[in-house]
Amino acid sequence: MKTTQTQSKYVEWLSAEQMHQDSKEWLSELLFIKDEHLFFEDLINSFTLQLIEPEKFSDNKEIIDALNRSQKKNNLLIEAIKVHENDLEIMLDGVNQTKEEAAYRKSHKGLIMELSEFDKYYKSLKAQIFEIIKSIKKEDKRNHLLDKT
Repeated sequence: MKTTQTQSKYVEWLSAEQMHQDSKEWLSELLFIKDEHLFFEDLINSFTLQLIEPEKFSDNKEIIDALNRSQKKNNLLIEAIKVHENDLEIMLDGVNQTKEEAAYRKSHKGLIMELSEFDKYYKSLKAQIFEIIKSIKKEDKRNHLLDKT
């Protein structure tokens, strides 16, 4: 695709400072997602009884499993970015190491693509979780109104 070519050339021209800035932003976003995972765990714990109802259990279990996979992937990405940040020295040491610098840029490009995929996956997962919780809340509200009559 044309987009991939443009991105590839773009990464080749990134400065060390820009790659450092990218890494810091990625790490910040992933640490925020890590906090969101804790929020979702608490939310799921709050609605456990509704989530384990027999007619909804298999779908809800899949979402919870997806959340667990997301947490593991997030932790792996955090570690990969920390390693990537530590390897930035190759770009800044003033020594002309063409192969190592090319490998670092390739690694940066790989992280861009991997984070983009994870972002799409995570946004979809988040929407599904909110949809489940929203339906539970609507059902609770309806049951509460029926109990009042």
